[in-house]
Amino acid sequence: MKIRDFGVEIWMNRYETTCEWNLAETCVESLTVAELLEIAGKTDTILSELLPLKLTYGAIEGSDRLRGLIAGLYDCQALDNVTVTHGAIGANALVHETLVEPGDRVISVLPTYQQHYSIPESYGADVQILKLTEESGFLPDLAELRRLATAGTRLIAINNPNNPTGALMDRPYLEKIVEVARACGAWILCDEVYRGTDQEGQGMTASIADLYEKGISTGSMSKTYSLAGLRLGWIVARKELIHAVSIHRDYNTISVGMLDDHFAATALENREKILQRSQGITRTNLAILSDFVENEPLISWVKPKSGTTALLKYHLPMSSEAFCVKLLDLTGVMLTPGSAMDMEGYLRIGYANGESILREGLKRVSQFLREEQAAAA
Repeated sequence: MKIRDFGVEIWMNRYETTCEWNLAETCVESLTVAELLEIAGKTDTILSELLPLKLTYGAIEGSDRLRGLIAGLYDCQALDNVTVTHGAIGANALVHETLVEPGDRVISVLPTYQQHYSIPESYGADVQILKLTEESGFLPDLAELRRLATAGTRLIAINNPNNPTGALMDRPYLEKIVEVARACGAWILCDEVYRGTDQEGQGMTASIADLYEKGISTGSMSKTYSLAGLRLGWIVARKELIHAVSIHRDYNTISVGMLDDHFAATALENREKILQRSQGITRTNLAILSDFVENEPLISWVKPKSGTTALLKYHLPMSSEAFCVKLLDLTGVMLTPGSAMDMEGYLRIGYANGESILREGLKRVSQFLREEQAAAA
């Protein structure tokens, strides 16, 4: 099987551990073990929980404790609708592996996480790209979706909130997507790893698994819950799909680590505190980023409504990779080039790292822009 290079992951792997100011990070600032235990009130008791654990494979599809907590993040789901995976990256890959055959029509939005079009393409699927544009606020064009969703379409892949734009489909919009999918019999895979970071209200948008009988939601502990180091994600869908996924999962996962399962459950038992922290960071930092964009004539955007990233359009005569490499070399600031997401002419910025990192990074980007503008003139 041949598959394209994974642009974003190659870029991140190359630079994120050596950059000075990381504005490419997509997770809400990660928790330390100490911080998680303090939130959970288990600083003095955690060893009494961990020391008796026998480090077997554990529950193959995830512990009942964890799966029940994940089900509780949704309106209409039960324990049997959940299977635990190696991150959301594992969840998404398993869904594509389970559903997609050569020749199947798969519709994917762009920009999105590259898995959702490169994996089905590698299987020989008929992949149709639904381009998201600034004019529509980076929301899917419903008329174009209807045109692409011919009879027998196998899968529609979206992510909500969107990575990298931060665009958000609310419940009524998602219900329109469901109407299109139901008319052609398609499954909908919605990558929901940023769910819980909405800029308004209680922060938790509707989930596709709750809205559609063929809706599949994937999520993880990485972005909203600040625990990427657990490498733990999940799939939520109807039982028949979970069973089909489990057949494939047996070949590449067996189970997640028992310690990962335990700490993820601990976090979700205290999710309201973690969500409050995450929303405090994302809402404070987006306001800082908004002030930056408003004062930079060479930068424009569609302001995110959720998530931890924004897509910035820059107005300089250079490629996005050249921009990011030069920025990194001169200032130590890391952004992600749009070319890594098949969106040349743009930059992805992650704004949910520490506030001091964001402020200093943006200060350096501003200086870089002034110098590049002077050089171009």
